[in-house]
Amino acid sequence: MLQILDHVPSGLLDCASSELADLLGGPTLLHVPGERPEPLHVSVLLHGNETTGWEAVRGLLQGFVNQPLPRAMSVLIGNVEAAQYGQRVLPGQQDYNRVWDGGDSAEHRMAQQVLAEMAPRSPIASIDVHNTSGPNPHYACVNCLDEEHVALARQFSRMLIYLLAPNGLHSMAFSKLCPAVTVECGVPGQSEGVAHAQAYLLQCLTEDLPIPTASVVDDVEIYCTKARVSIPSGMYFSFQDTEAECRIHPELIEHNFQQLPEGTKFGVWGHPDSRLEVEGENGQDLYDVYFENRGHDLVVRRPFFLSMLTLREDIVVQDCLCYLLEPMNQGAESLVSD
Repeated sequence: MLQILDHVPSGLLDCASSELADLLGGPTLLHVPGERPEPLHVSVLLHGNETTGWEAVRGLLQGFVNQPLPRAMSVLIGNVEAAQYGQRVLPGQQDYNRVWDGGDSAEHRMAQQVLAEMAPRSPIASIDVHNTSGPNPHYACVNCLDEEHVALARQFSRMLIYLLAPNGLHSMAFSKLCPAVTVECGVPGQSEGVAHAQAYLLQCLTEDLPIPTASVVDDVEIYCTKARVSIPSGMYFSFQDTEAECRIHPELIEHNFQQLPEGTKFGVWGHPDSRLEVEGENGQDLYDVYFENRGHDLVVRRPFFLSMLTLREDIVVQDCLCYLLEPMNQGAESLVSD
């Protein structure tokens, strides 16, 4: 399933993400040599509709057509089949960012092949470039809070999310090899997202990494992911249809990375005893921690910061509705005893 190349194929840098499937045929790990041999690992298009990473890599490589990169770079160009149709993932496929913890599918085997290929190359760092489906500020995600991971993330943004779920994340697997981050570059198609990602990759190729200094590590705003919110399977939900069993208030899209206070109306139920799936990082049900039903109203019980809420109903079905965050001074506390 995985193609491994040690050169940039002719015509690759002329391809938009939707054209990569015709040229590459499938996921491809591209080793690009550089002046320093220890590579920077970069992954793009793990979700086929998140195009900023490819555009950033494409623009960066176009600037070095006639000269070597400052450092070698190994680029995983992921779900090109889904990218051809502008989809996150195609029916029958595994999510390319949920397969890095082992499994029997073709996508799981592809992930293990990438890890086996990269481990002996001793990458200096791993950067997984993503977009969000709704408007969010640019931020970085880490799965470890040591100085090297935090410093690498801080070079992209002072806003960091610490997360240990869902399982099978690319960054989680690579954090066992090297400092690894996921960078979220806003919604696809925005030039500022491409420019930010490209500048960050160039900085990582140019500088000695990581750079853990007290001033860098202290200058961060860290949030902890406390819960993932999903619509129960089979429940008819909508952002607009007043007849839906679950109607989420669409104006909440303007509150990503803002704190929702206690009492905020989150949605409306058709049946007042319904519940969302609010899953903590250890699989525990946290619905009653963060929400309550007041008649037909779905209401916030405990304040949280909202993130990655999307109005794309197909993305909600494929992945989730949103994530709930707390600042690390609260996030370090266990909710099990609440």
